[in-house]
Amino acid sequence: MDNESKIIISSLKNELIEDIIQSNDYFKVYGRVVPSLQSGKWSYKEVLFDETREIRFPDDKLDWSQYINREDKSLFLAYMNNTCIGQIRIIKDWNRFCYIENIATKKEYRGNGIGKLLLNKAEEWAKHRKLIGMSLEAQDDNLGACRFYVKQGFILGGVDTLKQSYNPNIETTLFWYKLFK
Repeated sequence: MDNESKIIISSLKNELIEDIIQSNDYFKVYGRVVPSLQSGKWSYKEVLFDETREIRFPDDKLDWSQYINREDKSLFLAYMNNTCIGQIRIIKDWNRFCYIENIATKKEYRGNGIGKLLLNKAEEWAKHRKLIGMSLEAQDDNLGACRFYVKQGFILGGVDTLKQSYNPNIETTLFWYKLFK
């Protein structure tokens, strides 16, 4: 990524709806987060897999117009040279957290700070609404994403061992939180 390429973060508008799924790309699954609760505090260890797999989430099929000009939810798209390279989809949750429904960066742009820019935009949106923090969930086998969240200041706040029961590859859903100061 050269420095000439400026990244623009844009709120969803009708004419941008077709760009939403562009950032839903394959990602590597190479390890698992194994959480542990001791004295009311979550910690975890990482276990690397013998083999790396590539997976991709199915494309979300939502009424995207519901994310345009709304006080309680939003979708931001990251662009470089008129190409959509990332997105973050957020809602104002009942518990006064900004819940991140989805965050994604196109494969070839990962590791360049796009995710951080999108999280910063979500945090700005949340603080403007006087929310107390941000939250999201991730599967325990998505170690790369979990490492990213920790690097961005998220802490493990809870786990659910039954939520993904239909999926034999996922043992635990992890709930990550970033509390605003």
